[in-house]
Amino acid sequence: MNQKQMPLVEQLINYINKKPVSFHVPGHKSGRLLSGREEIDQYFQSFLPLDLTELSGLDDLHSPEGAIEEAETLLAEFHRVKKSFFLVNGSTVGNLAMIYAALSKDDTVLIQRNCHKSIMNGVSLVGAHPVFITPEYDYEWRVAGGVTLELVEEAIRQYPDTKALILTYPNYYGMVYPLEEIIKLCHNHGIVVLVDEAHGAHFAAGDMFPDSALQFNADIVVQSAHKTLPAMTMGAYLHINSELIPPEKIQLYLNMLQSSSPSYPIMASLDIARYYLANYTNQDQINLNKQIKRFKDQLDLIEGIHVLKYNQSIGDPLKVTIHASSLSGFELQKLLEDKGIYTELADPANVLFILPLLKAKTEYPFEKAIHALKAIMETIPVAKKAKSQAVHQFPRISKLITIEENPPLRQVTLDEAVGNVCGQVVLPYPPGIPLLYPGEIITKEHIDVLKNLLNTGARFQNTRNLHKRYIEIYELSGG
Repeated sequence: MNQKQMPLVEQLINYINKKPVSFHVPGHKSGRLLSGREEIDQYFQSFLPLDLTELSGLDDLHSPEGAIEEAETLLAEFHRVKKSFFLVNGSTVGNLAMIYAALSKDDTVLIQRNCHKSIMNGVSLVGAHPVFITPEYDYEWRVAGGVTLELVEEAIRQYPDTKALILTYPNYYGMVYPLEEIIKLCHNHGIVVLVDEAHGAHFAAGDMFPDSALQFNADIVVQSAHKTLPAMTMGAYLHINSELIPPEKIQLYLNMLQSSSPSYPIMASLDIARYYLANYTNQDQINLNKQIKRFKDQLDLIEGIHVLKYNQSIGDPLKVTIHASSLSGFELQKLLEDKGIYTELADPANVLFILPLLKAKTEYPFEKAIHALKAIMETIPVAKKAKSQAVHQFPRISKLITIEENPPLRQVTLDEAVGNVCGQVVLPYPPGIPLLYPGEIITKEHIDVLKNLLNTGARFQNTRNLHKRYIEIYELSGG
């Protein structure tokens, strides 16, 4: 097929050009009904005509046989996989679908601990038994990276009935790790490998990027196209290349889990993102590489700013992580926002920039970030010391306690919680990686890390009690 085509986009434009009259949903009637306030409506009027529904000729995401099927086939052919799916509910729905397709109630599943919350939600909904495998800790970056082959081997020995391994690759910061041998090991044991590659949708753009898990024959790979490709928020892909799971099973669960009113603008943007990636040239890579190098070089010249480097220089070049010697990551992020520079995330030590996948002859205002950082660092006293960060010390392999029949919960102070069974998700966000899960024994190390996150200004989802230094535990009989 011709990767210069955008079948869904072209079909939508052809339909709009016919100037049809809408007597169907959605209620804005192709953008005719808006607020009536010009200063607001001007941002929506050119966009809403694309917001259509399953009309004749526009196909149906849940049973594609026209333009959507063509667009998904182009995506699968580009990635050389058996089948690819458009996702309109983010990587979250892809993660849920692959878990439902691969696991059943009471199955044992190995999970890389620094996973996204949607992974644990899926495992919980299925009723499988999660076993955490702890990734390597990078002491320079002060973040968790990837898992090792040796640790996966050990986990399989301890849990020989394992049905699936769920990996996160790359991590939020763009770190990657050797996948090929891990996937081969699992397949030799009949174990399905599911990969949350949310931050690697652009890896197929060229040799300057790490390999995708698709190149190592992972069974199912989910990618957030909207994170680094020109796709709308919630636009994502699911790719299946498995001998163990049929594509029809994925389609079944996606039909159950995805919206019955999928967004045509999101789907069209996924078609555009595939086109953009498939037509990314060597010259585009050369231009991008130059701009990234110039940005990093300018950052390195700012006193008090350190640009973190990947181990053996292997990692995602679109991720640039900096550390300020005199500020926590949260403090630096806030100061940048005061100057109109909005970064992807901060942690107690670092600030993460996600750079654009630029084409040749395309510029981006990197200099604004440089000027803002220079101005900030010129005002910070050199004598001020960065706050220390507790190091995450987790068991290498640990199985969660299975909680039956919703036992009562009780709030206790953080110090009182040590040794008890956690009753809530403790979720610093971003990056959406839980520090504690319900059913996990709370250790002193957990509490030390949690206190440090609170002291350095970390944000948590749906956990107001944490800022009052309280946490929920299960009251278990005999406990």
